[in-house]
Amino acid sequence: MDETRSAALEAKAWPFEEARRLVRRYAEAPPEKGYVLFETGYGPSGLPHIGTFGEVARTTMVRRAFEALSDIPTRLICFSDDMDGLRKVPGNVPMQEALKADLNLP
Repeated sequence: MDETRSAALEAKAWPFEEARRLVRRYAEAPPEKGYVLFETGYGPSGLPHIGTFGEVARTTMVRRAFEALSDIPTRLICFSDDMDGLRKVPGNVPMQEALKADLNLP
């Protein structure tokens, strides 16, 4: 067993705890599709902020922890919910007047 896997097996950080739950789920057999799929996404409702980063970062941390603990391949899908209607013009975007015409539109 290499050093990285050894350290991962001992890690108590929450991404490793979550990854261990996934490893147990696939202990009997790997997924039929041959990989574990991780998904993340966000709505583009303004300029990027810490919440946007956090959503993608959390999924990536669990994925990397899983890869350190397992030999099962992984894939990541990241999507942007661009069909969510613009409910209000965010205060942190430029050209707010121009965006008012897009209210309630995806």
